[in-house]
Amino acid sequence: MISIQRPGQPPIEIEHLLIDYEGTLASDGRVHPKAKDKINLLSKRVKIYILAKSEKERVEETLRRVKADLFYVTEGEASKQKLDLLLNLGAPRTVVIGNGVDDLPIMEEAGLCLCVIGKEGTSSEIIERADIVFIHILDALDFLLKPIRQKVTLGL
Repeated sequence: MISIQRPGQPPIEIEHLLIDYEGTLASDGRVHPKAKDKINLLSKRVKIYILAKSEKERVEETLRRVKADLFYVTEGEASKQKLDLLLNLGAPRTVVIGNGVDDLPIMEEAGLCLCVIGKEGTSSEIIERADIVFIHILDALDFLLKPIRQKVTLGL
């Protein structure tokens, strides 16, 4: 579990992490090796789900040593399928990392929402809804791994 303190609010007790694959975790179909390491470290504290629309075999090969559950969504149904997963897990106890319009419904419900702009960019709606915006996935993962970054960013 990860406990995140917020000024003037009770802490969020995080049990789950949902990470969008395309454009958030993966850039041009590749995942930074350090991102894989950071996910494996986080998996010791929270249950991680990677949400993907890409070809199953390619994603599984890319993430073969990553300690996370892969959750495949279908084009046109991605937003609803992601939201259903989030609600089943418990939205208040879940952090979401995303960047696309199909992530908006889960960002509206999750306990904490992190946006990764990345090389592909992001929707302005996602930026408005996100609690914190990062340029790179490594920074978003480090935010969860390093409490000192949480204190600095959240003004504690």
